[in-house]
Amino acid sequence: MALTERGIQIRIRFFGVLFILAFMTIAGRAYYLQVVQAPELQARADQQRQRVVKLAPQRGSIFDSKGDPLAESLAAESLYADPAFIKDPEDVARQLGKLLKSSKKELERLLSSKKRFVWLQRKLDPEITKQVRDLKIYGLQFVTERKRYYPQASTAAHVLGFTGLDPNGLEGVELSYDRQLQGESGRLVSLHDARGRGLASADQLIQGGVAGHNLFLTLDRSLQYVAEKELARVVHETGAVGGTVVMLEPASGRVLAMANQPDYNPNLAGHSRAAQRRNRAVTDMYEPGSTFKPFLMAGVLEEGLVRPGQKIYCENGRYSVGGKTIRDHKKFKQLTLTEILKFSSNIGSAKLGKVLERERFYSYIRGFGFAEKTGLDLPGEVDGMLRSPSNWFEIDLAAISFGQGISVTSIQMASAMAVIANGGLLMEPYLVEKVTDADGQLVQKRLPQVRRRVISEKTAQLVRGMMVTVTAPGGTGTRAALAGYRVAGKTGTAQKVDTVTGGYSPDKRVSSFVGFVPADNPALVLSVTVDEPQGDAYGGLIAAPVFARIAGQALSHLNILPKGVVAALTKEQLAAEPLPDLAALLPDVEVNDGLKMPDFAGMSYRQVLQTMEKKNLNLKLSGSGQVIKQSPAPGKVIHYGKQAWIRFGV
Repeated sequence: MALTERGIQIRIRFFGVLFILAFMTIAGRAYYLQVVQAPELQARADQQRQRVVKLAPQRGSIFDSKGDPLAESLAAESLYADPAFIKDPEDVARQLGKLLKSSKKELERLLSSKKRFVWLQRKLDPEITKQVRDLKIYGLQFVTERKRYYPQASTAAHVLGFTGLDPNGLEGVELSYDRQLQGESGRLVSLHDARGRGLASADQLIQGGVAGHNLFLTLDRSLQYVAEKELARVVHETGAVGGTVVMLEPASGRVLAMANQPDYNPNLAGHSRAAQRRNRAVTDMYEPGSTFKPFLMAGVLEEGLVRPGQKIYCENGRYSVGGKTIRDHKKFKQLTLTEILKFSSNIGSAKLGKVLERERFYSYIRGFGFAEKTGLDLPGEVDGMLRSPSNWFEIDLAAISFGQGISVTSIQMASAMAVIANGGLLMEPYLVEKVTDADGQLVQKRLPQVRRRVISEKTAQLVRGMMVTVTAPGGTGTRAALAGYRVAGKTGTAQKVDTVTGGYSPDKRVSSFVGFVPADNPALVLSVTVDEPQGDAYGGLIAAPVFARIAGQALSHLNILPKGVVAALTKEQLAAEPLPDLAALLPDVEVNDGLKMPDFAGMSYRQVLQTMEKKNLNLKLSGSGQVIKQSPAPGKVIHYGKQAWIRFGV
């Protein structure tokens, strides 16, 4: 039946509406896909055609107080493979195994993987990189990452710490300042077609990474070098199991040097034992022995309980306390406070402790910072050990008065001695002076912080004067004396606790000397401990000479001249003077005639570092580019204590 004109019009309109609705649906869907879902779809497309590998970030550098580099991140090549392009995994694994010194079986497993990206070895040495490139194996590629280098080798190793492969800080300031040092990672992007095949010349490193911040330490590399060498010398000569040296600037709390034995090379941290990497200055406790007596003296004088010239009867060398007998090394009778300190009388100290009494003595011990962390910006610091005075028996009070029955750390001892040196203020020791960004702009600066006043300036001055007599003729620390300087200090020889019997060991001791110089205006505080030296272990024989050798060179380096000496050089000349040769300063120092300076001419920074590692050299590096100058000359002997350096240029 033929359609009427009206029916035709209805049909046209119906299909027109359907067409419009279909068009609107398609347009709406297109808008949704092209506009609303565009970011998500683009991301999916990128994921399908890109493989993104996160690379290790570039850590900031670490410098000493003079700007000499102690830790840097240098470019190093990392090797990866696309197994899809490896035709003979077994043969490739055989060739690479010899060069990479890796397991052939493990390499074959990686090269046979169904993954399209596998790391074979990261941060290769340049020589290995060249040898792998020369193999010209299709499917192997390199990407530039950053490898941590410590150009001064073992110098300040325990302070710096080291990093892992990531590279995350694992010890030292590398750990405690990891967040500031850690930069933002770059990314390796590999482009592929629809079948997963790599596109030629499509690999690129997206420059999205940001270098980390730089640290400037309070350490002086030259002072650190001297402290480490002198500590290593005494540990070797006495057959000790270890030792520490801590050097502070008493007015500020800045740590100028912190040395430990045994030491290690952070460039080869994986080859060292955990005991070598431990920073004993902050982690190890010991009984201070007689070096603790100045703090007792300060408490007694601050409280006005005994006059400086008042005499104390020292019982002719034997004194019974709480059923125990305390002995002196000589049969002293009447001694003044100064003489008790000078001759290191245990009996005199025990009697002064009784006068001060438990609660007040405990208060002063805590006031000087013992039994609590110093706040030093290093990981692993311990509190030390001190029982509550309510648990002290009469013999405990006496023993603590001459430094037994309490455990301290080297950093605590140096920090407490700085109180007497600076006029009575407990400063918070610190290692990081400032933090800058990659462009050198200041991000953070550390200022000295006073924790509290412990004693008055008058009391500090009195104790300083008493401590000077320790190094004067007749005192126990005469070997710490320096010609032209007034040296204040205290010797200590403490028995170690036997972990088996729980009592004191008859033959294991810690020898120590803690002091400051010049006594009238102290520039540095120095704590020296030698753990279990063989033979005579007296602090005056073992640790005091180490103090003298380090302090003498440090004062020369800091241009603090002895009294009565007139300098013929200008200030500018003095500032440019290198650290003095130990062989000239100390005639009895041995010279190592077996260590000769290699020929570094024309070498790159990395080549120099590798040679230093192989030959166990400790050289000062400056500049950039290739080696243009070195001292001493190639083939010449590197004298013990004399600074050897290399200068780079273009």
